[in-house]
Parts: sequence; structure tokens; C-alpha cells
Amino acid sequence: MGYYLKGELLEVCDCNTLCPCWIGEDPDNGTCRSSLAYMIESGEVDGIDVSGLLYGVSVFIAGNILAGNFRAVRYIDDRATPAQEEALLKVFRGELGGPLEQLAQLVGEEVAVRRAPMTFTVDEGAGILRIGDAVEAEMAPYRGPTGEPTRLVESIFSTIPGSPAYVSKASRFRMAEPELGIDLDLSGHNAIQGYFELRG
Repeated sequence: MGYYLKGELLEVCDCNTLCPCWIGEDPDNGTCRSSLAYMIESGEVDGIDVSGLLYGVSVFIAGNILAGNFRAVRYIDDRATPAQEEALLKVFRGELGGPLEQLAQLVGEEVAVRRAPMTFTVDEGAGILRIGDAVEAEMAPYRGPTGEPTRLVESIFSTIPGSPAYVSKASRFRMAEPELGIDLDLSGHNAIQGYFELRG
């Protein structure tokens, strides 16, 4: 039956702004340590309603993003039923095709899957993301002369394929993922915001 997901994305990493990964260049630090979450405003996977749920992931990217081999910890909203959890994992592991299959192919190792409480809010452009005790970030988009958010379009890599991404900066980014060898507490680094509408 496939999937349909519509909602918003918040993403942070330890690259400077703008993260070179989005245009296919090597990350600023040689590696990229990143976390993101999809807030699914409305969605269905194989006939299962997943509206209102969040899906998150933390990744360690060892080099150029297009080379793949990410090490990932996946997070499922702790409000999800077992059927919703299975559906979300199926779609984000790329098992149902579409643009999310292309993203999933970049993951070389799924280190863990966890259920966790998540916070995802956007108020007047300012975003807050929390994933359990592992991730906490606050961010806001850059704005052009008209006040509209600065947009990135037609980038070679995207976590929201087909949609413009709003270039942002994280005033805070804390990430503690021992299994990925990550312990960060940064300010002033890359962030991305955006809307998505994905089908597969």
C-alpha cells in the first residue's frame, strides 16, 4: 500500500553553516555528527495512521555524505503503538521505496532502535528539538532582506527530498550518543528546518 507522510523537519549537526554535506562536499570536521526529527502532521504507512507522531535519528557520518556508511541510532516516538512503530521503522528503513529508500541506503549500520519522548516545536521560526536524554537543540533560520527564510533548493543531498530547506543556525546543540562515540555541547553551528511531503 505504500506511504504518505506530510509534516516538518528539524535537523542539527556539528558542521559550520551551511553544512557542506547538503551540496555533496566533505563535512567541515572530516566527519559529521547529526541528529534530526520528522514531525508527521498527517501520514499513513501500509494503511496504518501515523499522524501526530515523531521519528528521529542520530548519525555519525565518517566522511563524504554521498559515500554513505552512516552509523545510526533510530528513535520512535514513545506514544506510538507497536503497529505504528513497526510501520515507521519499515518506511524509514527504506523498505517501502520512494525517496526514503534513497536516504536509507546511506545507512551502513543501525546501531540501535529506541523509543523515547520527543519535543518538536516551531514558534515564529524558532525551533526546539529534544530526543529523550540524547539530543537537545534550539535553532532559528537565516532571513533574507524581505524577512523570508533563506532557502536551499536543488541540493544534491536532502533529508526532505523535493522540498526547499531553510538554512538555520543552532544557538545550542547537545548530543550524547555513547554508542556512536558522540558527546557534543555546541553553539553557533548548522541547522536545517523545512516541510516535507513524501510518498512511496
